[in-house]
Amino acid sequence: MNPSLLRIATRASQLALWQANYVADRLRAVAGKRDVVLVEVSTSGDRDRGQPLAAMGGAGVFTREVQRAVLDGRADLAVHSLKDLPTEPEEGLLLAAVPPRASSIDALVLPKSNAAAGENADPLGLLSPGAQVGTGSPRRGAQLRHWRPDLAIREIRGNVETRVRKLDDGEFDAVILAEAGLQRLNLEDRISARLSPPLLYPAVGQGALGIECRRDDAETQRLLNAVNDSPTFSAVTAERALLSTLGAGCHAPVGVITTVAEERLSLSAVVLSLDGTVRLFAESDGLLSEPVVLGQRVAGDLLRQGADALVRPRKL
Repeated sequence: MNPSLLRIATRASQLALWQANYVADRLRAVAGKRDVVLVEVSTSGDRDRGQPLAAMGGAGVFTREVQRAVLDGRADLAVHSLKDLPTEPEEGLLLAAVPPRASSIDALVLPKSNAAAGENADPLGLLSPGAQVGTGSPRRGAQLRHWRPDLAIREIRGNVETRVRKLDDGEFDAVILAEAGLQRLNLEDRISARLSPPLLYPAVGQGALGIECRRDDAETQRLLNAVNDSPTFSAVTAERALLSTLGAGCHAPVGVITTVAEERLSLSAVVLSLDGTVRLFAESDGLLSEPVVLGQRVAGDLLRQGADALVRPRKL
C-alpha cells in the first residue's frame, strides 16, 4: 500500500472512466495530500464481446477483476455501475458508498437520421412493425416483448459508443440504452424517447454508482462516507434486497423503480417471463431507515405470485 496515493480500480471503457473520474474528483476534496489515481482493469465482460452475457455466467462479468484489484492491494477502492454488481457480497469487501443517483430510466435510441428526441405519449409507437431492436438485457427484452410482441429483439454487445455506431451503420432499427450512460457521455441528444415505467422498469441499481473498499480499511471507509448519499443508498439497498430475496441475478428479467419522499421509500417491481407473456407486479412502501425490510416484502409478494419460476427461466 502506498500511503501517498488513493487508488481507484475501474474498467477502462469511456463510461467507466467517466464514473471513476466523477468519484475521484469528489474524493480529492477530502483526501488531503494523497493523490487520487485510477487503476484500469480489463474484465471478462470487456474482453469477450461475442457471447451473450447470460452465456458467460451473467453476474460479475464486469466486476470480478475490478474487485480482485482491491482485494490483492493494487487499488484501495473500486467504482462500479451498481446494476452490474452482484447482490451477494464479495468476501473481504464492503459496499461503502453510493453517490447521488442519476436517471434510472431506459432510453430508446433511433438511427441518427431518424432521431425524434423528446417526450412521446407512445414511445414504442416510433418503432415500425417487426423492427429489429438491439439490447443485451433480458429485462429490457422481456418488457419489450410484453408490450410489442411483433418486435425482433436481437442481442447486442459492446460499449455505448459501439452500440450507437452499430445502430447508425444499419445493423438495428433501434437500441435501448440507459439514459444515465448517454448523459454521462454527452450523447443525450441521441435519446429519441424515454421509456419510463410502467413501459420499462429499470434494472436494480440502474443510474447509481457503487463504491467498494476492503472491509478492514477504516480510513478509506471514512473518506467514502463523504461522497455517500444516504437516501440513494437506502433506495438501492431496497432494490438489491428484493433481487437477493428473489434469488435472481443482475441479468434476470426483473425491473424496479424506487421513489424517496421525506422519510419514506416506495418500491415497485416487475418480474417477467423471457418471452414477455407473463408479467408479475408488486409494490409497497416503508421507512427510509428500513430498506431491506421493504425489498424483502415486495419480493415476497412476487414470489407468492410465482416469480421463482421466472427468475431462472430456460433460454428462448
